[in-house]
Amino acid sequence: MVKKIRNDSIFKKPTTKPIKTKKIPNIVSEDNRKKYKNFYIFSLTSLVLIFSFFSLPNVKKYFDDNLSYNKTVVNVSKKNFELALNKKNSIMEEKSTNLDDVFNDIDVFSEDQKNTNTSRLSASTIEQLFKDTNYDLKTVKKTKLVNIGNNLDHLPLEMKNIENIKKRKNLFIQIVLPLIIEENTRIKFDRKKLFVILNKNSNSKSDIEWLKKKFKQYGVAKNDLTTLKIRMDEIPVSLAIAQAAKETGWGTSRFAQKGNALFGQWTWSGNGIKPAAAENDSKHKVASFKVLKASVKAYQRNLNTHSSYKKFREERAIQRDNLGELNSLELVKYLDKYAETGIEYTKILSKIIKQNSLTDFDDVKILPTSKKLKNLI
Repeated sequence: MVKKIRNDSIFKKPTTKPIKTKKIPNIVSEDNRKKYKNFYIFSLTSLVLIFSFFSLPNVKKYFDDNLSYNKTVVNVSKKNFELALNKKNSIMEEKSTNLDDVFNDIDVFSEDQKNTNTSRLSASTIEQLFKDTNYDLKTVKKTKLVNIGNNLDHLPLEMKNIENIKKRKNLFIQIVLPLIIEENTRIKFDRKKLFVILNKNSNSKSDIEWLKKKFKQYGVAKNDLTTLKIRMDEIPVSLAIAQAAKETGWGTSRFAQKGNALFGQWTWSGNGIKPAAAENDSKHKVASFKVLKASVKAYQRNLNTHSSYKKFREERAIQRDNLGELNSLELVKYLDKYAETGIEYTKILSKIIKQNSLTDFDDVKILPTSKKLKNLI
């Protein structure tokens, strides 16, 4: 009998021990986490930096407005105004500026000749003259026209004696308004001619000579037409009246009375009027002019050429391009270097403009007295 042998191997578990595998850490996952973490940190840092850059102008403006009493403003424009008149070099000027000939066409700084070209009218005579010619500010605001035939060369001596403040202000505005508008009109005509020349395919000899003359008047070197276009522009009437009112006390200061100085420009030469409060060793004086018109011309030329008012001119150019009109309440913010009180000075000017509704005169034009003038206006 054959003994059957049972093969139990198929029923038994394998005796071989399973191979133990070492657990491998999740390297890919950790790398990704590091990358995400770095990305978040970079993004957050970038956002903080971007926010900081955008916030800096507002932060600076806040500190300027609220801590202005700590700010010291060095008024170099008045000094450089005198240096330019005496044809001396100034380190404060722009690279593209040559101020040697800026004021050559303006009669200034002549004590021997001041107040000698015309007689000074009394306040009552001036008031009667304005009445006879139907010149009053209400009519000007309504018609938006002023007759420059009413131009006067001097302020009346009785300005201080006019006790009614409103009456004194009105008389002062009536006197300076035609002078300011006349000079603005000259600039407007020049600006119009400049653009006509620039649009020509070729320029005549007279055009070239005219451009050379204007480059000198506006202190532009290297025949820079871009700079000339920016400088050759008007000063808002409301802004000019406000500065004249502030600098002269509405026409009552002795600088305005004796030297026809409407805008308080300084001189270090022998001519001019020395301020009463000036120190004994101080050599500066307030520039005197033959007539009021020369004071207005010198003031406008100063704002249009001096490096201290570069930002003023840039803002004015932006307003011209975007609006076509000038906003004195915005432009006044860029005249903080005109006086040593800085920002406080600009705030006072803004207050004068608003309280006296001076912007009503910004769009006033010259009453046309000829067909040619009417076409130009």
